[in-house]
Amino acid sequence: MAAMETLTTPTGAQHSAAAQRNGPLILQALRQVLPASGLALEIASGTGQHIALFASELPQWTWQPSDYVPNNFGSIQAWCEHYRATNVKAPIQINVKHTVWPVEMIQAGLQFDVIYCANMLHIADWDCCAGLMHGAARYLKSTGLLITYGPYLERDVTTSLGNLEFDKQLKASNPAWGIRHLDEVVSMAERCSLRLVQRCQMPANNLMLVFGKE
Repeated sequence: MAAMETLTTPTGAQHSAAAQRNGPLILQALRQVLPASGLALEIASGTGQHIALFASELPQWTWQPSDYVPNNFGSIQAWCEHYRATNVKAPIQINVKHTVWPVEMIQAGLQFDVIYCANMLHIADWDCCAGLMHGAARYLKSTGLLITYGPYLERDVTTSLGNLEFDKQLKASNPAWGIRHLDEVVSMAERCSLRLVQRCQMPANNLMLVFGKE
């Protein structure tokens, strides 16, 4: 498994220490659930460190980065160039709360084998969770997977002190933010005809969730 090279951040790129730490671990988990090849859309690509690593290590996949903030596009492209990932499309802007995602996706008739979203749900309002689920139902192939990564609150599972403090900090920054309850996320997915097919325990009190179409 490759480790991300961050001793030198590429010119024009942003750096996330969290993405640096968890990228290789997520990659290892993805290898266990992804088909051999396909077309993947990343929602909320952020700095671009995840998609650059995944694309370089999974070259049989074609990757479409996206973000709500166009200012992140330069960083995404810089990381992809750094990893010499030639199987990555140009970033596009997606607001998951919009009923229709970018027009170019509709015109091309694109449907994805995988939609991947990491660390977005807790730093966005609840409508973004609903939008992600509705969008996945629209833009995933019948055999496609929605994969999310991040912290969750679980019934009958003791929440770590670190996640409790993190949740408090998030809500102090924005009352609409906060670590989501797993039951509520799964319920929203089910309303969109998506079902939880795999729950992967990840380090640092995170989960990778895999949803499939019903």
